[in-house]
Amino acid sequence: MTEKSSPKLPFFYGWVVVVVTFITMGIGVNARTAFSLFFPPILNEFGWERGVTAGAFSFGFVVSGFMSPLIGRLMDRAGPRAVMELGIALMGGGLLLAPLTSEPWHLYVTIGVMVGAGSVCLGYSGFSLFLPNWFIRRRGLAMGIAFAGVGIGSVTLLPWVQFLIEHSGWRTACTAMGLMVLIVLAPIYLLLRKRPEDIGLQPDGDAAPHAASMKPVSNIVDPVWAATDWTLPRALRTARFWWIALGYFCGLYIWYAVQVHQTKFLLDIGFSANVGVWALGIVSLLGIPGQIVLGHASDRVGREAIWAISCLGFAICFAALIALKYEPSLWLVYLMVFTQGALGYGLTSIMGAVVLEIFQGPHYGSIFGTIMLTALAGGAAGPWLTGLLHDLTGTYTIAFAIGIAVSLLSAFAIWQASPGRVRAVAGKLREAPAE
Repeated sequence: MTEKSSPKLPFFYGWVVVVVTFITMGIGVNARTAFSLFFPPILNEFGWERGVTAGAFSFGFVVSGFMSPLIGRLMDRAGPRAVMELGIALMGGGLLLAPLTSEPWHLYVTIGVMVGAGSVCLGYSGFSLFLPNWFIRRRGLAMGIAFAGVGIGSVTLLPWVQFLIEHSGWRTACTAMGLMVLIVLAPIYLLLRKRPEDIGLQPDGDAAPHAASMKPVSNIVDPVWAATDWTLPRALRTARFWWIALGYFCGLYIWYAVQVHQTKFLLDIGFSANVGVWALGIVSLLGIPGQIVLGHASDRVGREAIWAISCLGFAICFAALIALKYEPSLWLVYLMVFTQGALGYGLTSIMGAVVLEIFQGPHYGSIFGTIMLTALAGGAAGPWLTGLLHDLTGTYTIAFAIGIAVSLLSAFAIWQASPGRVRAVAGKLREAPAE
């Protein structure tokens, strides 16, 4: 039946997995986000063009994107521990080697390739490969709580990184982050398990089903689709796969286009460095309630509606950035920060759920990893194209206007994929015949 008996805990072990995810995301994702803080001092020190320098971040996305299907396959075969080990080695090594940078290619290899690839393992992609296995009814809520660790990390780690940059330089800040990855994350990954069945448990902590108990398939809306053995080649032949891929490409495009460039943009139009750091940190802080509330709401109303709300948040964010060029007022900064964090960051709490509810099965890791190849390509394209358009036009206006259009396209694509037409979320189960 199961490989091991369940540990005797007064609570469901899935919440241990959520806590480990929370801590890992707080460090792993913000180690990559910190590039936005390293960006200005690196530009000032070396005098490289913005497009070239931001290209290191984008190049890392390209390489990590190609790694994503391999990581998905590794998850299917070896489980989360192997993926986390790889991520810790890559990210920790990249951050510790980055201070040796003297040429652009050094930055591309360390902060770009190594930190970028490590963040795929230690970030949204890596944990979306297995965390959804632990919950069904509370999947969106659990992922929202777990991924909210990014916000706690941002308001604690990013100001600390900025303090180190101002007092000791960006190289010291890189080294400190690298040591933190190794010292904090290496021990806790040992607590991870791929699925509850591996330790004799059921999703959501439910009792093991008896002969005629409730069926976990009661949320199935399309029995033919759900009964299909979804291998990667079979998934690639469906329109749904490509709609998700397009939605995720656009989702990470808008996410990282604004994240990498917003600090420099705010400095350019006259705001202080403190406002730039505050804005970057508060975005992720607002992402804490945003991810939890929107994740929980997605368990009630469906993934498509929440994805659309999050994309609308990014569209408003880009509109506020365009307006800031003409009226650099603090209330527009507040609007930009709120819509990006409280609404936009809700994307992450349902990213794994959308794919799992459409392509659930033993090959989910390979399918999700391949979809993330296109998603990470979007993450690469966003910062690079935004920087390039700035270099060509001398302004971010066109790039931010493109961000609005891409936000709307992402929402449309996930509506077309329609995970709710394959499996109903918990809030819709009343409408389905419940055994």
